[in-house]
Amino acid sequence: MLTIIPTGIFPAVIIPNVHPMLVHFPIALISVSAIFHLLAKLLQGKPRFASTCALLAHSTLWFGALAAIPTAIFGYLAFNSVNHDDAGHAAMLLHRAWALVTLGVLLMLAGWDVWRNKVDAPPATAFIAAVLIGWGMLGITAWHGAELVYRHGLGVLSMPAAAPAGNAPEHQHQHEHEHQPESAALPASDATPAAQAKAASLSAMLSASGVANSSASAGQAKHSHAPGTMLHRD
Repeated sequence: MLTIIPTGIFPAVIIPNVHPMLVHFPIALISVSAIFHLLAKLLQGKPRFASTCALLAHSTLWFGALAAIPTAIFGYLAFNSVNHDDAGHAAMLLHRAWALVTLGVLLMLAGWDVWRNKVDAPPATAFIAAVLIGWGMLGITAWHGAELVYRHGLGVLSMPAAAPAGNAPEHQHQHEHEHQPESAALPASDATPAAQAKAASLSAMLSASGVANSSASAGQAKHSHAPGTMLHRD
């Protein structure tokens, strides 16, 4: 999580550092590279489109690997600067291990690609498979990084306090649909005494107006309900 403490016009402190901002670049670039590697292979029967896809596949791989370098550097700095507990420390070690291995794989793929291939050369099947593996490793690394924030709260300046059970503050929502009365929405066995009393009062009013008698005389009442249940037509 990236938190900025403003002082005037320009921010003074970024907590923990710019690592959470930089991670988006290698993730996005390598994802685009993997997709265009596949497209370049699938469209090899159409040289014009395959060449364009290959160009995008190679270039985004190179830039993605380059973007991963400062991302890893600032990640290491964040590793040594955020407060954490034992569980958070174990999660940080796991994230760091995946990050370092993934960085090495991406740099090797990009270096091999620059050395062996032209910028618009169709990628080989084995190289596409290697890129997909690197992409998967990057996804696992990113998932472990998200766990640090959303599960362990690392780098978070403050979190809202959870209200005790039964004392949660009331809040209202706006809905575009109508709700049923409490007596109709709840079974008789689960209705509150207030809801049962309300249903009984409504039942008495309906009986006084002749609804109950008319229903009985028509022979439509084919089943019975527990006391307190609102009358209805079958």
